[in-house]
Parts: sequence; structure tokens; C-alpha cells
Amino acid sequence: MATGRGIRVGLSTASVYPENTEAAFRFAADLGYDGVELMVWAESVSQDLASVEHLVREYGVPVLAVHAPCLLISQRVWGSDPAAKLARSVRAAEILGAETVVVHPPFRWQRRYAEGFVDQVGELESDSHVVVAVENMYPMRADVVFGGRDRGAERLRKRGPGRAVSAYSPSLDPTDTGFAHYTLDLSHTATAGADAVALAGRMGEGLAHLHLADGRGSSLDEHLVPGTGTQPCAEICRRLAASDFAGHVVLEISTQSARTRAERAAMLARSLAFARTHLDRPATRAITVGPETSRSTGIARVTAGPEGTDPGKPEDT
Repeated sequence: MATGRGIRVGLSTASVYPENTEAAFRFAADLGYDGVELMVWAESVSQDLASVEHLVREYGVPVLAVHAPCLLISQRVWGSDPAAKLARSVRAAEILGAETVVVHPPFRWQRRYAEGFVDQVGELESDSHVVVAVENMYPMRADVVFGGRDRGAERLRKRGPGRAVSAYSPSLDPTDTGFAHYTLDLSHTATAGADAVALAGRMGEGLAHLHLADGRGSSLDEHLVPGTGTQPCAEICRRLAASDFAGHVVLEISTQSARTRAERAAMLARSLAFARTHLDRPATRAITVGPETSRSTGIARVTAGPEGTDPGKPEDT
């Protein structure tokens, strides 16, 4: 929730790929993020709550949100039953002290899960303090076969998204179904050719979590540093700051292009500065919900050397 400092800004642990979960905690501590969103995926540390709790204590960085293992590459993480995995994600959030679980709409082939998804989300929220925020996704566009991010973005600008197929049931837009809480992802709106401001309006007071990233409209999900694409990142942030938004904003960017850790740190620092600038609230508008989580002043540093990496990068997060 927001504190006297304003809206809390977190770092997705996926943002440091190909580095690992511990690296994300270290970057978050060094750069001054308010916490992390834990992406649960193939890396063993991300799946082990005891290991994550150790990182929280080691770096003084809380877990603000848990991203359920619902990506194509994480279909076997925490088992193969998507309903059981969602329930486990909520329990993990409770244990870690996180306030939000991010989850994607079901895939079309997950028929039983899709049939009970709305009811399950509602039941999980009624039995827990944890918010289950369903994320907007994007279609598989036909122009992906032509290759080239720049050409795909230019084609979208001139002609719209064109032919596309959704892998999600019943829709890649969760507002078509209706949930109590949503995650708005601004890289996904770019790839989908969707109006991010209009989508945020449809989410209304149910908008509980923002994945802040940018995109140019490529057929591939880009997750650019905010302010470097075509999405209204600044406008969305300013709208949240001017409202009673009490959720979290999480930077979920791709830093795979970074050649060194210093370059990766610079990308993450620019993203955080962008968020802080456009989420700034006057003192009179800052929402105080209780004392801010204490931060360790003696943050440990990981010695230089090779780190474990995650065996797979999500095609959509």
C-alpha cells in the first residue's frame, strides 16, 4: 500500500534476467527500490519461500507482490494444476507479507481452470488479505512471422495490429470478464495495440497494480525502459498519483541488452527515476496506511563472480 512517501515502487525479479533472484534483491537494495515483485519461475530460489525470506532479511527489501507461475515456460513449476498453483501463490504472498498476486487469464486449453477461474479468484480474495490482480495480455500477431521489431511497430502504427490470435480464455482483456482487481501492463498494451488510458479507465478503482514498462507496438513483447517507447507511461503514472490509488507500481523491464552489470544497473536506475518523478504526490495527497517497512542499513553485498541464471526467459510477463 502507499505510505507517507507516496506510491511504493518495486522491481520485478524478472527485470534482471539473465541474472537471478538474489541479484534482483541486490539491485533493488542498491538503487533504492521499495521492494520486489517475486517472479516464480524455473529458478529454484524463486520457488523456495525459505530462500526468499532469507533474501528479504539479507538485503532489507520486502516482497510487495508475487507473480504466479502462469507463463508458458513455468507450466510445471509448483505442479501442473493451474488452480492449485494460483492458490499456492496466494499462500506464498501471505507468508512473505506481500499484498498482491499477479496472475494471467487462463490459456484456452486450460478449460477446467478457465471455467472456474472467476469463482476461484473471488474465493481466494474473500479468504485472504491478498489482492489477486488479473493482468491484461496481448495476442499472437500474424506479423510476427515477418520478423523485425521495428517493422512490426511501424506496421502497427500504419495499419493497426492486423490479424491476431488470442491464447487466453475468455479474453486477453480481463475487463471483458470483470474482476475486483487488475494489473495493468503497459508493454502488453503496446503489443496488443490497445489504448492504455482507456483500459485503465475500464479497470477503474479495480486497478490495483501497475507493471510499468514501455513498448513501441512491436509484434514481440518488449518491456522497454519507460519513456523510450510510445506508451503513455508518464500520463498513467500521473493519473495514479492524482487518484486514491493505493497499490504498487512495479518496474518490469527487459535488461537483456545490458552488456555489463553497470549497464543493467543504469537501466534500472533510469526506470526508477522515471517512476519517482511521475508518481510524485504532494504531501497532502500521500496516503498513510501505517509505518513503512524498515530497511536494513547494513545491506550485504554479493562478491563478484558468476551467478546462477534462470534457464528460461518468459515470452510474456
